[in-house]
Amino acid sequence: MPKLKTHRGAAKRFGVTGTGKIKRNKAFASHILTKKTSKKKRKMRRSAVMDTTNAKVIKKLIPYV
Repeated sequence: MPKLKTHRGAAKRFGVTGTGKIKRNKAFASHILTKKTSKKKRKMRRSAVMDTTNAKVIKKLIPYV
């Protein structure tokens, strides 16, 4: 089978943990932050683990990451 190309947009947004789960950043943290509480903004800094149903699609996009 030939080599697969990595989807560069997905590679910049997602990572893989040591156990093989897909890591992602939280949404809604880039602008319109004045109405959001400090607690909410602080929690959005952390990364989250992607749901397994969506992770299957992302794993195809980043085969070697």
